[in-house]
Amino acid sequence: MADLKASLSDAQPAPALSPPLAAMWWAAKGDWDQAHKIVQDESGKDAAWVHAYLHRVEGDLGNAGYWYRQAGQPVAKDALEAEWGRIVFALIEGSKS
Repeated sequence: MADLKASLSDAQPAPALSPPLAAMWWAAKGDWDQAHKIVQDESGKDAAWVHAYLHRVEGDLGNAGYWYRQAGQPVAKDALEAEWGRIVFALIEGSKS
């Protein structure tokens, strides 16, 4: 996760990042539109979880709830920064298996 955070000063995410991780990279940079564009057409639970997070950031909690259900994740109620870290950690750990 430290490597991902350190790369936030770069102009683009690392090309090797999965689409969900690239979306989280853009979200951390404050580019909601780019992050959403990446995950909106992706399938799978990881992309759905990122999609849920993005709609929570946007303040669209109804839409976020739908995507949390698609991801099989509970609706987050903690700080957005804490959820960002939790998702990124899970995505990085999942990519190692």
